[in-house]
Amino acid sequence: MSHSADPAAAKGFWARALQEQGRVLGALLMREMVMRYGRENIGFLWLVVEPLILTTGVMILWSYMRHAEHNVALAAFCITGYMPLTLWRHISSQTVSCLRQNLPLLYHRQIRPLDLLVARSLLEFSGTTLALVAVYAALRLSGLLDPYDDLAKALLGWLCMAWLAFATGLILAALSEQFDFVEKLVSPFQYLLLPISGVFFMVAWLPSPVQKLALYVPMVHCYEIFRAGMIGPSVETHYNVGYVLIWCLFGTLLGLLMVRRAARELKFE
Repeated sequence: MSHSADPAAAKGFWARALQEQGRVLGALLMREMVMRYGRENIGFLWLVVEPLILTTGVMILWSYMRHAEHNVALAAFCITGYMPLTLWRHISSQTVSCLRQNLPLLYHRQIRPLDLLVARSLLEFSGTTLALVAVYAALRLSGLLDPYDDLAKALLGWLCMAWLAFATGLILAALSEQFDFVEKLVSPFQYLLLPISGVFFMVAWLPSPVQKLALYVPMVHCYEIFRAGMIGPSVETHYNVGYVLIWCLFGTLLGLLMVRRAARELKFE
């Protein structure tokens, strides 16, 4: 006698699984916040204060330097450059050696290696997004920044940068578990990317042959999308959303496979 699957039971199973996953990620997020920022001083608010100080400092410095106008306000160029850069740096670097540092947690059956990486990335994403809102509000209230032009487009650029950083973080996390020297190379890797990432320029400012080369870099598209949403049609932007998504998907799949392999080789002591 055959029995068909009960849709209600299946729905209940997935609901319980998602609820359990949410509890695991929530607990890991709280643990990460306490371990990294503690319970004293300004704690989690440092995630907001740090980029606010950085952006303000860069604006002050640039205000005393010769800056090509390109029809872009200094505050708008700084916030659309340094805030996505902060998002990229924090998410892509904080996953390095994450599994090794949290090895005892993997004794718990409910916690998987990917949970540790997702929780740490979510913390960085949440903190940097809160920082973006705080910096934007401060610049708007001071009259240095015009209102954003297209919130949906700006959000798309922000999420693309976060996804790209997470995919890169997965790959770096796996490599750092297999090769100790990778951890020391992450900062040089991030600094070497700066000149070609798009943080200091817009594609329209480059000579035509260089524009084509710049658009091979996926981070450039993320910056262009974000700036198109924040600044609007007063600036010329060049980007391809599909190109970025291909990089994100491919990088995530590769990263997941590498993390799975690295997790199998973890040594419990």
